Amino acid sequence: MTRTLVFGGARSGKSAYAEQLALASGKEVLYIATARAGDGEMATRIGHHRQRRPAAWTTLEEPLALGEALLRHCAPQRLVLVDCLTLWLSNLMFSGAAEYPDVGDIALPALFHQQRQYFLDALDNVAGDLVLVSNEVGMGIVPYGAISRAFSDEAGRLNQAVAAACERAVLIAAGLPLVLKGAPC
Repeated sequence: MTRTLVFGGARSGKSAYAEQLALASGKEVLYIATARAGDGEMATRIGHHRQRRPAAWTTLEEPLALGEALLRHCAPQRLVLVDCLTLWLSNLMFSGAAEYPDVGDIALPALFHQQRQYFLDALDNVAGDLVLVSNEVGMGIVPYGAISRAFSDEAGRLNQAVAAACERAVLIAAGLPLVLKGAPC
């Protein structure tokens, strides 16, 4: 069993690289999609990802209960590819339909804390290979607005926790992989 975190900036090539790892595994592939098509632009992005995936792959859409999905579907004969953790994080942050203030402390919904912990616990107990895609959002300017800063903070914390739990971590920049942890892919 190998758990791999593939992360990088927007349009860095991280999803394509993760898909290459899945293809190279020779295993049955389950693709867990965390995105929701909230508008036309996002629907176009989702459609682009769908078109790239091989027809033999099974796709499961899971915007919230990611830990449960991992425990249910990870198996020795299967590689599970999750794309992407930061979209999942965003889904959780906005699951309570709260209006967040522009300034001040942000109180995240209870579901956020519950599902994040359940996911991290599940990550320690998966059977089979797992590839997790995430965005690196902490390499730019500090975002404007409290919720944007909270998202950046939570994404950074999540990436750190996931990288610590994984055997391999790969940073993608300009389509090029830089292995930060573990054996080269």
